[in-house]
Amino acid sequence: MTEIAAGTVGSARAAVSRSGRTLKFAPIDVGQSALWIFFVIALLVAPLLFRSSLSLTILSQIGTLIIVCLSYNMLLGQSGMLSFGHAVYVGLGAFIAIHVLNAVAGGAFYLPTSLVPLAGGLAGAFFAVLFGYVTTKKSGTTFAMITLGIGELVAASSLMLPEFFGGEAGITTNRVIGQPVLGITFGPQIQVYYLIAAWTLICTVLMYAFTRTPLGRMANAVRDNPERAEFVGYNTQRVRYLVVIIAGFFAGVAGGLGAINFEIVSSENVSTVRSGAYLLFTFLGGVGFFFGPILGAVIFVLSFVLLSEITKAWLLYLGIFFLLMVMYAPGGIASLIMMNLRVAQHGKFRRLWLPYAGVVAAALPLFVGVVALIEMLYHLQLESASGTETRLFGAMVDTGSVAAWLVAGAVTVVGCAAMFVASRRFKRVWGGAQAEIQEAIERRLA
Repeated sequence: MTEIAAGTVGSARAAVSRSGRTLKFAPIDVGQSALWIFFVIALLVAPLLFRSSLSLTILSQIGTLIIVCLSYNMLLGQSGMLSFGHAVYVGLGAFIAIHVLNAVAGGAFYLPTSLVPLAGGLAGAFFAVLFGYVTTKKSGTTFAMITLGIGELVAASSLMLPEFFGGEAGITTNRVIGQPVLGITFGPQIQVYYLIAAWTLICTVLMYAFTRTPLGRMANAVRDNPERAEFVGYNTQRVRYLVVIIAGFFAGVAGGLGAINFEIVSSENVSTVRSGAYLLFTFLGGVGFFFGPILGAVIFVLSFVLLSEITKAWLLYLGIFFLLMVMYAPGGIASLIMMNLRVAQHGKFRRLWLPYAGVVAAALPLFVGVVALIEMLYHLQLESASGTETRLFGAMVDTGSVAAWLVAGAVTVVGCAAMFVASRRFKRVWGGAQAEIQEAIERRLA
């Protein structure tokens, strides 16, 4: 959020200089403040606009995944640590939280349901202290491989220790425990959503504040140039270790919220597949920007909940999307937004309207053709026993007909040709605008 360069105005807070005569005003970033206000309003208003049970479930998952992706970004984006085992802290935090919830329900001790995620966070931090001491001894590729090994170790242990992990069935609970407070029982999904929204806001603010601390700045230095950081006297291993512990805490909080939301935790929560998903969608959102993982969390839930219900080929579409992002936008969706905002701030966006329209017009037939080919192929391979006809874009298509394949192939070829022409024009206009912006910046600095 801090990357949006917007106009600033003087704040009402004035600091008197040592002479007592000069007033200095601290500027307020209007763009940053507007984004925070929008974020809070979105958390409050979303369940009022989308009231169905499915919508509330999706919104609750998005809130939980925002915390997970932001905590993972503390490792990858802010500290340069590629981890393949982040689900360990999320999953173990969820298991501890659900055990605590069951213990409270059994009368062992008292703890409000709203504070159970804190138990998950402490558990995540505890396991980060244990595992992080080992993983942060090395950096780079070695760190990634060690985290992968620990992730596999915990995933295997989840089936070997059924007393703690519950075996293949997992562990269930009932989040409605104790006496209601102000009528809040956390039985209705809307109450669970607002609990998750409150924790999401708190954790987001704290993780943003972390980026402004000396430790957060030092983590950026260790990411960019660890040799220089060591030269000036900082212990890079200790910095990485502390970041892993803090990220593990927030991951555990998200795990506790997930346990309350679903009322079940299984071995899938600590699987390496889940760790890979966290990496994938954090990258898609944009690891170079604080708000990037928030976008990645939204894509995560929409892909797993909605897209998987629409088509059986959703993983293939997701893989294609990831491949295109790596090739043409390695900075993620957030980088695309920021680049266009930069162009708009310098008054160059008007000339991009027509090239953008051309790219969209060319992408439409390409999209239709590729989707038609994929869906017809999947239908023949998986559902041919029920007949060769399937519905595509509102029309019945016979996948056994050669004409259907020829039409889909022709549309794809036309889309490819149109995209080639449109993309070349767009690159030319975009490159010219970027060159003019760079010249303007250099003149201003001169």
